[in-house]
Amino acid sequence: MTYKVTFWIRSGKLVKKQTLAISGDELEDILKGCQDNAEHQKEALYKGFYGYLKGVVVRYVNDYHFAEELVNDSFIKIFNNISSFNALGQSGDLLLSFKAWIAKIASRTAIDFLRKKKIDFGRDDIADIPFAPISEAQVQRTEAKDILKLLNELPKTQQAIFNLYEIEGFSHQEISGLLAIPENVSRSYLSRAKNKLKALYSENFKA
Repeated sequence: MTYKVTFWIRSGKLVKKQTLAISGDELEDILKGCQDNAEHQKEALYKGFYGYLKGVVVRYVNDYHFAEELVNDSFIKIFNNISSFNALGQSGDLLLSFKAWIAKIASRTAIDFLRKKKIDFGRDDIADIPFAPISEAQVQRTEAKDILKLLNELPKTQQAIFNLYEIEGFSHQEISGLLAIPENVSRSYLSRAKNKLKALYSENFKA
């Protein structure tokens, strides 16, 4: 097991603690403990996945302090709904399933925050700029780590939809419900996001 440092909220205070990465076997015990409301297992879950959820949230909200608040809000929802996570005892990768589940919670929490800031997801926040269409193969060849560096340069609507669809695995139908936009609009913004990212990638990383 590997160790890292993060914080656990206890009695309204942030406490710095040494933390560890959680294996699939350990996660099963921790989740059962969380369902039984065991405080030490909740702390273990928080410490084990804080960094992961922070990475999810900052793809939508890059303000450090707001992102921290949203991560903690996400954990509150996770603990309140832990009994609805139904992959325990089933075949498959428990760790992968759990990370996908909590990422969707964090994504929805970040989107709710952006909606409260009056971001209109039904209307793009820049004028249309024509980009030459790019193929799916071109997108896949683009370095993922470099793409993530450029996400913050996208308009908020395109950024959110790219994150939701390409990274978190939401369907266009789910995105439509979450952002209150038609499915075809979601597809259109995703296409714009991919083209814009490709153009930015060419400008910033190609010789």
